[in-house]
Amino acid sequence: MTMTSTDSMPALKRRYRDEVLPVLTSEFGLRNPMQVPSLVKISVNIGLGEALTNGRAVESATADLATITGQRPIVNRAKKAISNFKLREGNPIGVSLTLRGNRMWEFYYRLVNTALPRVRDFRGVPANAFDGRGNYALGLTEQLIFPEISFDSVERVRGMQVNIITSAPNDEQGKRLLELLGMPFVKS
Repeated sequence: MTMTSTDSMPALKRRYRDEVLPVLTSEFGLRNPMQVPSLVKISVNIGLGEALTNGRAVESATADLATITGQRPIVNRAKKAISNFKLREGNPIGVSLTLRGNRMWEFYYRLVNTALPRVRDFRGVPANAFDGRGNYALGLTEQLIFPEISFDSVERVRGMQVNIITSAPNDEQGKRLLELLGMPFVKS
């Protein structure tokens, strides 16, 4: 039995192709399927201010991010020395990674359907965090909302920034794309 390209396609990507794409095409009056907004990439990063005093912070954050996303992050280093923060050039100050392709679709699905509902007193994500070009920024206060992270293995609770980059030309189309893909925006 040969494996076709749709067999390895994530369920959310298949749903985008079969359900979301036709809806967006008709709602925005787009004729060319290449004009329809889609997810381009998801950037995830953790800032590590405590890395200056705690040597294990970078290793711990790297392990957490790799467990959550299935991809190894890079370590971001300071470009300039800032004496007020006791920061020297080259010191590690964070970890980040960019997800594309199937990993991006799978991460988005787990974020929306598994992680966000686990946030305490969750009522939805703010709808005003768009940048004017259809991209969405979401700040998470702890990595423990992801079920892959064991509470016992966590050295310290850390927040993370998730940036969802879309091909939408404006916020209206970007928001509608994310809504159709299951993003739970706060009802206004």
